[in-house]
Amino acid sequence: MKIGIVCYPTFGGSGVVATELGKALAKKDYKVHFITYSQPARLDFFNENLYYHEVTFTNYPLFQYPPYELALASKMVEVAQFEELDLLHVHYAIPHASAAFMAREILKTRGIVIPVITTLHGTDITLVGKDPSYEPVVTFSINQSDSITAVSEDLKKDTYRHFDIKKDITVIPNFIDLERFAKKSMDHFKKAICPNNEKLIVHTSNFRKVKRVEDVLKVFEIVNELISCKLLLVGDGPERTKIEGLCRESKHCKDVRFLGKLEAVEEVLSVSDLFLMPSEKESFGLAALEAMACQVPVISSNAGGIPELNVNGQSGYVCEIGAVEDMAQKALHVLKDENLPAFKAGALKRANDFDVHRILPMYEEVYEKTLALKAGMIDV
Repeated sequence: MKIGIVCYPTFGGSGVVATELGKALAKKDYKVHFITYSQPARLDFFNENLYYHEVTFTNYPLFQYPPYELALASKMVEVAQFEELDLLHVHYAIPHASAAFMAREILKTRGIVIPVITTLHGTDITLVGKDPSYEPVVTFSINQSDSITAVSEDLKKDTYRHFDIKKDITVIPNFIDLERFAKKSMDHFKKAICPNNEKLIVHTSNFRKVKRVEDVLKVFEIVNELISCKLLLVGDGPERTKIEGLCRESKHCKDVRFLGKLEAVEEVLSVSDLFLMPSEKESFGLAALEAMACQVPVISSNAGGIPELNVNGQSGYVCEIGAVEDMAQKALHVLKDENLPAFKAGALKRANDFDVHRILPMYEEVYEKTLALKAGMIDV
């Protein structure tokens, strides 16, 4: 099967999941063609079944903003036709679903019928998609998709709640490559950061307001008053300058390190004792899953799809959004020497439920059903 994957080539959840999905499919001898404006961040190894097609466009003086959606649709037409793709799988509704609809209609005029699968990831529905400027197009594009998937039950419900969607949405959760995300022996790294055997707390995100990184600092300050610990903040984004300023005003700042964007985040997770995710919105919580796979328990909010991932009392704890004191008390409980091993084991056990080898067949089933619909084998 030849599959075209359209995604954002960034460190964000949708781009990561799309890229990892393509890599997993390629290992099973699917021909996978990535179509985007730059090489995806995690498309970092050679495989004869992986292809990358760059979307290029010229910003003529006539346009105030580059017409990326038009260039993307044209590229999808080109790749689908000349690579003889069987289907297009677009990740993140805006603008990929509408561009895919346009490409599919153009291909029809050339005698080519190619189905489109749209995967919804979160802010394309819960934040950006609800904007009145985009809502009609988002609704139309999703309804015009041949198949629709979402990464959590909560996101599926949100989609039906905010958009007039007439089609069924299949929930396929995000997944993890347990060969990559596994606890590694990094004792030298742990010793360098925590020379006095302090507990190590970590947070990774894109430092947007919805991630509530300020709450991470507040939780850490409470915990650090009672036990010796360090905090690593991994990632970058619009809130980082503000968080750095707040940190400098705190007496605990000497125990906090900002590491910026890291490709090998699993190396940091391998030496961590606790992961904090106090997000206001989170369709799934992929960063938490990566931590759990490295045997790091999670203290999270109850936002969105996180409770579907983080099992309260087993892989960590789930708290109300903004409940800093409760998060801190739960963190202190988890970090006790007599409790931590059980929570680490619980985190890994839960992560195993999202092993890529368990989730990949769900996508394959959607592909097969969608192609069967195209062939007229199933009544619509």
